[in-house]
Amino acid sequence: MIDVSDVRSADERIDGRIRRTPVLAAGPGLWFKLEHLQHAGSFKTRGMLNRIVDPPAAGIVAASGGNAGLAAAYAARELGAAAEVFLPVTAPAVKVAKLGELGARVVLEGGEYAEAYAAATVRAAQTGALFCHAYDDSAMVAGNGTIGLELLSQVPGGFDTVLVAVGGGGLLGGMVASLRGDARIVAVEPVTSSAFHAAQRAGHPVDVPVSGVAADALGARRIGDIAFELARDVPSVLVEDDAIVDARRRLWDDYRIVVEHGTAAAYAALLSKTYQPEPGERVVVLLCGANTDPADLTTARAHRPDSLQPS
Repeated sequence: MIDVSDVRSADERIDGRIRRTPVLAAGPGLWFKLEHLQHAGSFKTRGMLNRIVDPPAAGIVAASGGNAGLAAAYAARELGAAAEVFLPVTAPAVKVAKLGELGARVVLEGGEYAEAYAAATVRAAQTGALFCHAYDDSAMVAGNGTIGLELLSQVPGGFDTVLVAVGGGGLLGGMVASLRGDARIVAVEPVTSSAFHAAQRAGHPVDVPVSGVAADALGARRIGDIAFELARDVPSVLVEDDAIVDARRRLWDDYRIVVEHGTAAAYAALLSKTYQPEPGERVVVLLCGANTDPADLTTARAHRPDSLQPS
Protein backbone atom coordinates (compact mmCIF):
# COMPACT_ATOMS: atom_id res chain seq x y z
CA MET A 1 0.00 0.00 0.00
CA ILE A 2 1.19 3.51 -0.78
CA ASP A 3 2.06 5.60 2.26
CA VAL A 4 3.47 9.00 3.10
CA SER A 5 7.04 7.88 2.36
CA ASP A 6 6.04 7.27 -1.27
CA VAL A 7 4.45 10.69 -1.40
CA ARG A 8 7.58 12.32 0.01
CA SER A 9 9.69 10.56 -2.61
CA ALA A 10 7.34 11.83 -5.31
CA ASP A 11 7.60 15.33 -3.88
CA GLU A 12 11.37 15.25 -4.25
CA ARG A 13 11.11 13.83 -7.77
CA ILE A 14 8.77 16.50 -9.12
CA ASP A 15 10.19 19.42 -7.17
CA GLY A 16 10.90 22.30 -9.52
CA ARG A 17 8.54 20.99 -12.19
CA ILE A 18 5.20 21.74 -10.52
CA ARG A 19 3.58 24.83 -9.07
CA ARG A 20 3.24 24.97 -5.31
CA THR A 21 -0.34 26.15 -5.51
CA PRO A 22 -1.68 28.69 -3.00
CA VAL A 23 -4.40 28.46 -0.38
CA LEU A 24 -7.16 31.06 -0.09
CA ALA A 25 -8.86 31.86 3.21
CA ALA A 26 -12.49 31.79 2.04
CA GLY A 27 -14.28 32.43 5.33
CA PRO A 28 -14.24 31.48 9.02
CA GLY A 29 -12.89 27.94 9.24
CA LEU A 30 -12.85 27.55 5.44
CA TRP A 31 -9.97 27.45 2.96
CA PHE A 32 -9.69 26.70 -0.76
CA LYS A 33 -6.62 24.85 -2.03
CA LEU A 34 -6.19 26.39 -5.49
CA GLU A 35 -4.84 23.37 -7.32
CA HIS A 36 -6.78 24.38 -10.42
CA LEU A 37 -3.86 26.79 -10.97
CA GLN A 38 -1.51 23.85 -11.55
CA HIS A 39 0.31 23.43 -14.87
CA ALA A 40 -2.15 22.10 -17.50
CA GLY A 41 -5.03 23.11 -15.26
CA SER A 42 -5.34 20.24 -12.80
CA PHE A 43 -3.75 18.21 -10.02
CA LYS A 44 -3.05 15.35 -12.43
CA THR A 45 0.12 17.05 -13.65
CA ARG A 46 1.74 16.10 -10.35
CA GLY A 47 0.99 12.43 -10.83
CA MET A 48 1.96 12.39 -14.50
CA LEU A 49 5.33 14.02 -13.85
CA ASN A 50 5.97 11.39 -11.20
CA ARG A 51 4.90 8.63 -13.60
CA ILE A 52 6.77 9.81 -16.71
CA VAL A 53 10.29 9.99 -15.33
CA ASP A 54 12.20 8.35 -18.19
CA PRO A 55 9.86 8.00 -21.19
CA PRO A 56 10.75 5.47 -23.91
CA ALA A 57 11.59 6.50 -27.46
CA ALA A 58 8.04 5.55 -28.51
CA GLY A 59 6.66 8.19 -26.17
CA ILE A 60 3.59 7.89 -23.99
CA VAL A 61 -0.05 6.96 -24.44
CA ALA A 62 -2.84 8.02 -22.10
CA ALA A 63 -6.60 7.71 -21.91
CA SER A 64 -8.60 10.46 -20.31
CA GLY A 65 -11.84 12.32 -19.92
CA GLY A 66 -9.63 15.34 -20.50
CA ASN A 67 -7.52 16.35 -17.50
CA ALA A 68 -5.25 13.31 -17.33
CA GLY A 69 -4.60 13.69 -21.03
CA LEU A 70 -3.69 17.35 -20.60
CA ALA A 71 -1.37 16.45 -17.74
CA ALA A 72 0.24 13.65 -19.76
CA ALA A 73 0.72 15.93 -22.75
CA TYR A 74 2.25 18.64 -20.59
CA ALA A 75 4.56 16.22 -18.79
CA ALA A 76 5.63 14.58 -22.05
CA ARG A 77 6.40 17.94 -23.62
CA GLU A 78 8.46 18.99 -20.61
CA LEU A 79 10.42 15.72 -20.80
CA GLY A 80 10.87 15.80 -24.58
CA ALA A 81 8.59 12.84 -25.39
CA ALA A 82 5.76 12.36 -27.89
CA ALA A 83 2.25 12.00 -26.45
CA GLU A 84 -0.84 10.31 -27.85
CA VAL A 85 -4.06 10.86 -25.91
CA PHE A 86 -7.32 8.93 -26.31
CA LEU A 87 -10.52 10.68 -25.23
CA PRO A 88 -14.22 9.86 -25.54
CA VAL A 89 -16.09 11.81 -28.19
CA THR A 90 -17.94 13.57 -25.36
CA ALA A 91 -14.75 15.29 -24.11
CA PRO A 92 -15.21 19.07 -23.84
CA ALA A 93 -13.92 20.99 -26.84
CA VAL A 94 -11.83 23.23 -24.59
CA LYS A 95 -9.83 20.19 -23.43
CA VAL A 96 -9.40 18.79 -26.93
CA ALA A 97 -8.15 22.14 -28.20
CA LYS A 98 -5.68 22.51 -25.34
CA LEU A 99 -4.27 19.04 -26.03
CA GLY A 100 -3.43 20.18 -29.54
CA GLU A 101 -1.72 23.27 -28.17
CA LEU A 102 0.43 21.03 -25.98
CA GLY A 103 1.53 19.05 -29.03
CA ALA A 104 -0.31 15.80 -28.33
CA ARG A 105 -1.89 13.62 -31.00
CA VAL A 106 -5.58 13.35 -30.08
CA VAL A 107 -7.70 10.27 -30.79
CA LEU A 108 -11.45 10.41 -30.06
CA GLU A 109 -12.78 6.94 -29.28
CA GLY A 110 -16.08 5.80 -27.76
CA GLY A 111 -18.75 7.54 -25.76
CA GLU A 112 -17.11 7.37 -22.32
CA TYR A 113 -13.74 7.05 -20.63
CA ALA A 114 -13.80 3.23 -20.44
CA GLU A 115 -13.93 2.91 -24.23
CA ALA A 116 -11.13 5.41 -24.76
CA TYR A 117 -9.11 3.50 -22.16
CA ALA A 118 -9.52 0.18 -23.96
CA ALA A 119 -8.36 1.68 -27.26
CA ALA A 120 -5.38 3.37 -25.59
CA THR A 121 -4.09 0.15 -24.02
CA VAL A 122 -4.17 -1.55 -27.42
CA ARG A 123 -2.26 1.34 -28.98
CA ALA A 124 0.41 1.30 -26.27
CA ALA A 125 0.93 -2.45 -26.73
CA GLN A 126 1.27 -1.98 -30.48
CA THR A 127 3.79 0.86 -30.33
CA GLY A 128 5.82 0.15 -27.19
CA ALA A 129 4.82 3.50 -25.72
CA LEU A 130 4.53 3.96 -21.97
CA PHE A 131 0.87 3.65 -20.98
CA CYS A 132 -0.11 6.22 -18.36
CA HIS A 133 -3.23 5.29 -16.44
CA ALA A 134 -5.33 8.30 -15.47
CA TYR A 135 -5.69 7.26 -11.84
CA ASP A 136 -5.07 3.59 -10.93
CA ASP A 137 -1.28 3.75 -10.85
CA SER A 138 0.93 3.97 -7.77
CA ALA A 139 3.16 6.71 -9.20
CA MET A 140 0.13 8.77 -10.16
CA VAL A 141 -1.43 8.39 -6.72
CA ALA A 142 1.79 9.26 -4.90
CA GLY A 143 2.37 12.31 -7.08
CA ASN A 144 -1.17 13.54 -6.51
CA GLY A 145 -0.66 13.15 -2.77
CA THR A 146 1.99 15.87 -2.74
CA ILE A 147 -0.91 18.32 -2.48
CA GLY A 148 -1.45 17.09 1.07
CA LEU A 149 2.15 17.71 2.05
CA GLU A 150 1.84 21.29 0.83
CA LEU A 151 -1.38 21.83 2.75
CA LEU A 152 0.24 20.90 6.05
CA SER A 153 2.41 24.02 5.86
CA GLN A 154 -0.14 26.37 4.29
CA VAL A 155 -3.09 26.65 6.68
CA PRO A 156 -2.21 28.62 9.83
CA GLY A 157 -3.28 26.66 12.85
CA GLY A 158 -3.92 23.52 10.81
CA PHE A 159 -7.12 21.98 9.50
CA ASP A 160 -9.41 19.10 10.36
CA THR A 161 -11.03 18.03 7.08
CA VAL A 162 -10.38 18.11 3.34
CA LEU A 163 -13.26 17.74 0.88
CA VAL A 164 -12.10 15.93 -2.28
CA ALA A 165 -14.04 15.39 -5.50
CA VAL A 166 -13.75 11.77 -6.65
CA GLY A 167 -13.82 10.17 -10.09
CA GLY A 168 -11.42 7.26 -10.48
CA GLY A 169 -9.86 7.94 -7.10
CA GLY A 170 -6.30 8.95 -7.94
CA LEU A 171 -6.60 12.18 -5.98
CA LEU A 172 -8.55 10.60 -3.15
CA GLY A 173 -5.93 7.87 -2.67
CA GLY A 174 -3.08 10.35 -2.75
CA MET A 175 -4.68 12.62 -0.17
CA VAL A 176 -5.36 9.71 2.17
CA ALA A 177 -1.75 8.52 1.82
CA SER A 178 -0.31 11.95 2.56
CA LEU A 179 -2.65 13.07 5.34
CA ARG A 180 -3.56 9.88 7.19
CA GLY A 181 -3.36 10.71 10.89
CA ASP A 182 -3.21 14.48 10.23
CA ALA A 183 -6.66 15.23 8.81
CA ARG A 184 -9.90 13.60 7.78
CA ILE A 185 -10.59 13.18 4.07
CA VAL A 186 -14.20 13.31 2.85
CA ALA A 187 -14.96 11.96 -0.62
CA VAL A 188 -17.54 13.83 -2.71
CA GLU A 189 -19.17 12.34 -5.82
CA PRO A 190 -22.05 13.25 -8.11
CA VAL A 191 -25.13 11.10 -7.64
CA THR A 192 -24.88 10.28 -11.35
CA SER A 193 -21.24 9.10 -11.25
CA SER A 194 -20.63 7.41 -7.92
CA ALA A 195 -18.12 4.59 -8.39
CA PHE A 196 -16.54 4.98 -4.95
CA HIS A 197 -19.86 5.09 -3.12
CA ALA A 198 -20.95 1.94 -4.96
CA ALA A 199 -17.68 0.18 -4.11
CA GLN A 200 -18.10 1.00 -0.44
CA ARG A 201 -21.58 -0.53 -0.46
CA ALA A 202 -20.40 -3.64 -2.32
CA GLY A 203 -17.15 -4.03 -0.37
CA HIS A 204 -15.08 -3.98 -3.58
CA PRO A 205 -14.84 -1.94 -6.81
CA VAL A 206 -17.80 -2.45 -9.14
CA ASP A 207 -18.88 -1.01 -12.47
CA VAL A 208 -21.46 1.79 -12.37
CA PRO A 209 -23.24 3.81 -15.04
CA VAL A 210 -21.88 7.33 -15.48
CA SER A 211 -23.64 10.47 -16.64
CA GLY A 212 -24.31 14.01 -15.54
CA VAL A 213 -22.77 17.43 -15.68
CA ALA A 214 -19.41 16.37 -14.20
CA ALA A 215 -18.97 13.11 -16.12
CA ASP A 216 -16.12 14.48 -18.26
CA ALA A 217 -13.94 14.77 -15.14
CA LEU A 218 -15.51 12.39 -12.59
CA GLY A 219 -17.00 9.81 -14.92
CA ALA A 220 -14.93 6.74 -14.11
CA ARG A 221 -17.03 3.60 -14.45
CA ARG A 222 -15.09 1.89 -11.63
CA ILE A 223 -13.04 3.22 -8.72
CA GLY A 224 -9.35 2.36 -8.94
CA ASP A 225 -8.10 -0.59 -6.91
CA ILE A 226 -5.34 1.49 -5.33
CA ALA A 227 -7.73 4.21 -4.23
CA PHE A 228 -10.21 1.74 -2.82
CA GLU A 229 -7.52 -0.05 -0.85
CA LEU A 230 -6.37 3.24 0.66
CA ALA A 231 -9.73 4.88 1.19
CA ARG A 232 -12.33 2.17 1.71
CA ASP A 233 -13.26 3.58 5.14
CA VAL A 234 -13.24 7.26 4.13
CA PRO A 235 -16.60 8.99 4.65
CA SER A 236 -18.29 9.77 1.35
CA VAL A 237 -21.21 11.96 0.32
CA LEU A 238 -23.18 12.40 -2.89
CA VAL A 239 -24.25 15.67 -4.51
CA GLU A 240 -26.88 16.38 -7.15
CA ASP A 241 -26.06 17.93 -10.50
CA ASP A 242 -28.02 21.10 -9.67
CA ALA A 243 -25.89 21.61 -6.58
CA ILE A 244 -22.71 21.18 -8.62
CA VAL A 245 -23.83 23.73 -11.21
CA ASP A 246 -24.70 26.21 -8.47
CA ALA A 247 -21.44 25.65 -6.60
CA ARG A 248 -19.44 26.29 -9.76
CA ARG A 249 -21.36 29.51 -10.36
CA ARG A 250 -21.03 30.52 -6.72
CA LEU A 251 -17.26 30.14 -6.87
CA TRP A 252 -17.31 32.57 -9.79
CA ASP A 253 -19.82 35.01 -8.31
CA ASP A 254 -18.28 35.17 -4.84
CA TYR A 255 -14.56 34.61 -5.45
CA ARG A 256 -14.01 35.02 -9.23
CA ILE A 257 -12.67 31.45 -9.31
CA VAL A 258 -13.28 29.55 -12.55
CA VAL A 259 -13.37 25.75 -12.22
CA GLU A 260 -14.92 22.83 -14.04
CA HIS A 261 -18.04 21.10 -12.80
CA GLY A 262 -16.15 18.13 -11.41
CA THR A 263 -14.07 20.44 -9.24
CA ALA A 264 -17.15 22.29 -8.00
CA ALA A 265 -18.57 19.02 -6.63
CA ALA A 266 -16.37 19.33 -3.53
CA TYR A 267 -17.73 22.80 -2.72
CA ALA A 268 -21.27 21.68 -3.54
CA ALA A 269 -21.13 19.31 -0.58
CA LEU A 270 -20.80 22.30 1.75
CA LEU A 271 -23.25 24.63 0.05
CA SER A 272 -25.98 22.01 -0.21
CA LYS A 273 -25.30 20.85 3.36
CA THR A 274 -24.67 17.30 2.17
CA TYR A 275 -21.60 17.65 4.34
CA GLN A 276 -22.15 19.68 7.52
CA PRO A 277 -19.03 20.55 9.53
CA GLU A 278 -19.15 20.38 13.30
CA PRO A 279 -18.91 23.67 15.20
CA GLY A 280 -15.32 24.89 15.03
CA GLU A 281 -14.32 22.34 12.37
CA ARG A 282 -11.66 23.70 10.02
CA VAL A 283 -12.33 22.65 6.43
CA VAL A 284 -10.27 22.77 3.24
CA VAL A 285 -12.07 22.44 -0.10
CA LEU A 286 -9.69 21.10 -2.72
CA LEU A 287 -10.31 22.85 -6.05
CA CYS A 288 -8.64 20.44 -8.39
CA GLY A 289 -9.28 21.44 -12.02
CA ALA A 290 -9.99 24.45 -14.23
CA ASN A 291 -10.26 23.03 -17.74
CA THR A 292 -13.65 24.41 -18.62
CA ASP A 293 -15.33 26.86 -20.92
CA PRO A 294 -16.13 29.87 -18.72
CA ALA A 295 -18.64 31.34 -21.16
CA ASP A 296 -21.68 29.93 -19.34
CA LEU A 297 -20.68 31.46 -16.01
CA THR A 298 -22.12 34.82 -17.08
CA THR A 299 -25.28 33.51 -18.74
CA ALA A 300 -28.68 33.31 -17.08
CA ARG A 301 -28.50 31.56 -13.73
CA ALA A 302 -29.73 28.06 -13.13
CA HIS A 303 -32.30 27.69 -10.36
CA ARG A 304 -30.59 27.99 -7.01
CA PRO A 305 -32.27 26.26 -4.07
CA ASP A 306 -32.94 28.46 -1.05
CA SER A 307 -30.21 26.66 0.87
CA LEU A 308 -27.70 27.89 -1.70
CA GLN A 309 -28.78 31.54 -1.75
CA PRO A 310 -26.04 33.98 -0.69
CA SER A 311 -26.27 34.84 2.98
